[in-house]
Amino acid sequence: MNWFKAVSVSKFVLWILCTVLLFAIALLGTPDFLFLGSQGVFEEGAIKLGLDLNGGSIITYEAVPQEGNDEITSDGMADVEEVMRRRLDNLGYTEALVYIVGDNCIRIEIPGISNPTEAVETIGSTAKLSFTDNDGVEFMTGDHVKDAIAQYGDSDGDGVAEYFVALNFNSEGASKFAEATERVSKLSSSSANYICIYLDNNVISKASVKEKISGGSAVISGDFSLEEARELAALINGGSLPYDLLCDGEHGSLSSVAASLGERSLETSLIAGGIGILLVIIYMIIIYRFPGLISALCLLAYTSLMGILLIVTNANLTLPGIAGIILGIGMAVDANVVIFERIKEEIRAGKSTAASVKAGFSNALSAVIDSNITTLIAAGVLWFLGSGSIQGFAVTLIMSVIVSMITSVLVTKSYLKIAIDLGITKISAYGVKHSELNALSDSESAK
Repeated sequence: MNWFKAVSVSKFVLWILCTVLLFAIALLGTPDFLFLGSQGVFEEGAIKLGLDLNGGSIITYEAVPQEGNDEITSDGMADVEEVMRRRLDNLGYTEALVYIVGDNCIRIEIPGISNPTEAVETIGSTAKLSFTDNDGVEFMTGDHVKDAIAQYGDSDGDGVAEYFVALNFNSEGASKFAEATERVSKLSSSSANYICIYLDNNVISKASVKEKISGGSAVISGDFSLEEARELAALINGGSLPYDLLCDGEHGSLSSVAASLGERSLETSLIAGGIGILLVIIYMIIIYRFPGLISALCLLAYTSLMGILLIVTNANLTLPGIAGIILGIGMAVDANVVIFERIKEEIRAGKSTAASVKAGFSNALSAVIDSNITTLIAAGVLWFLGSGSIQGFAVTLIMSVIVSMITSVLVTKSYLKIAIDLGITKISAYGVKHSELNALSDSESAK
């Protein structure tokens, strides 16, 4: 018997240590040599903050048909959204949000951007790449470019190192480029032996051609800085836009959110969330006694897991996202309340504490699972049909519901089972008064 109790004590201590360790990992992070290798939640840059928490810019472009294209279509706007997403990723704005607004506008939210005016010009350029011969005849477009890479070195063999953009063509592009360079190189006049590369009708490279180039690659040079070379490569890799995107006084809009406002919002949200969790813990302990204490440990595990998930998944945390996390806390507590109330009902019915815990979980499980599944379905619909901050709320809500199901069911059940094994079976420890049992007995006797 003593051996059995010693094992139960060891299990209980082990569960508490695991919960504390989980909290420590979320708070302090882990060294790089460990599997997770993550930062702590309060370290700068550990959790990506959205526009409303980190400040930044909101750019709304209005799509205008290009020459020869009379209308804006939904498929065309979907292409714009895809190109802009690739372009932003290539430029390093991986945390930016892109979504379509109305029939002909695209909205971009970029947290922490320092120069929004420059970003408007770079991100919104059409990026139509074309290759022409000396007569101005186009023989290739950006569709024939497989990838573009910003590099540093001697690009033209003159012994001078500089930043340039290396282009690699697909098979059709390599064939067209070889054919064009062979034709141009054979022209009798040396002043005509050149090809030009245009970006949005602006010459970005004019190179003389002395022989056929069949390697399937070319370079664009022109006194670029590293940033300019990277931006050009990003635009080429992102692809060209089917429409012109305008953001000026007449079309589109540009607005900014101050970083200080975002910091205040984050600080206020964290304080409110912390106070809310503390009040919930106090309430649960007062009403449910020992199970309430277990509920507090489960909330600690929940918040720790959510912090780790936000770091590992690189999810953007926004104010709606924080709302989703807090809603998940509410669902976790609600699940515990349902379970604990079922346990109290079984105790009042005259069952032993051990039998009441087992029956209480069995009776409450279906209700807990049903409520969580319906919430997951609703969150999935929000993610599928929504955009921007709505999707952010949906993502964090989905994560919150899954984590809350794990902590409120599996973790709570494990703690209570070990508690029963330890002999914590007094009904007062589970929030049930002896007077309630007496009242029940008197009621049954009266019947």
